[in-house]
Amino acid sequence: MERDTTNYYELFGGEAFFADLVSQFYAHVAVNPVLRPMYPESDMKGAARRLQMFLEQYWGGPSTYQEERGHPRLRMRHAGFHINQEARDAWIGCMKLAVDGTSLGQDEKDKLWRYLEGAANHLVNQLD
Repeated sequence: MERDTTNYYELFGGEAFFADLVSQFYAHVAVNPVLRPMYPESDMKGAARRLQMFLEQYWGGPSTYQEERGHPRLRMRHAGFHINQEARDAWIGCMKLAVDGTSLGQDEKDKLWRYLEGAANHLVNQLD
């Protein structure tokens, strides 16, 4: 099987794309009754910055996330949050609106979406 060497960070549109995606996502989070309480007002910008850095690094961009925060360890970093199916669905809903609001082609959206959906499923840590 041939390894995919595509730099999706560049293909998607680099920093401008990820900044737009994260901005759209947090605009939806800000008014979501399930997710909004999970984000202290004092850290909304910080949360957005961390998500943007993480996504940029994951998709082949700068390694700023790891340089500043170390290994992503997503489950560990989210362990303190009550993430049940309702929270997962709310996150997915906000992110779907953000992805749909981008100018990516359908193939790129599908690739991005498969990752985001898998990551959201992986972070569920509560049964209720």
